[in-house]
Amino acid sequence: MSTLAEAGRRVAVGSDHAGLELKDHLVAYLRDHGFEVEDVGPASTASVDYPDFAQQVGVKVAATAADWGLLVCGTGVGMAIAANKVPGIRAANCFEPHTSALARAHNNANVLTLAGRMLAPSYAEQVLRAFLDTPFEGGRHQRRVDKIHHPETTAAD
Repeated sequence: MSTLAEAGRRVAVGSDHAGLELKDHLVAYLRDHGFEVEDVGPASTASVDYPDFAQQVGVKVAATAADWGLLVCGTGVGMAIAANKVPGIRAANCFEPHTSALARAHNNANVLTLAGRMLAPSYAEQVLRAFLDTPFEGGRHQRRVDKIHHPETTAAD
């Protein structure tokens, strides 16, 4: 089996209360595979607001303080929406390994969001592994990624 993410080893991780259990599982998985993990929280199942954690992780990835971001909430949808508000973030909500790999290969996704209430931990590991093991293909896809970021670089006056 190939090694995880040869190019980038720093991962910023966050969740909300619904994603806490899966987040904690994946933090251990990443550390077991030699990743440097910054867990921005939360540390308990007390109700929290997912945008707070999505923004923290997004800012770390956009500022290159982390190579990757991983966010977990009940469905992964809210985390993806919130993270994508951070300029430079391309968060993808993935439910299976093939889509996760394509999010990297074609969209150069830099944050993976997962559904804590829908994915078994061992399957979430496969989705995460596909994300981290897949390089961006560049080429025609780079032009499209540039177009995704165009609105961020052309602020309205």
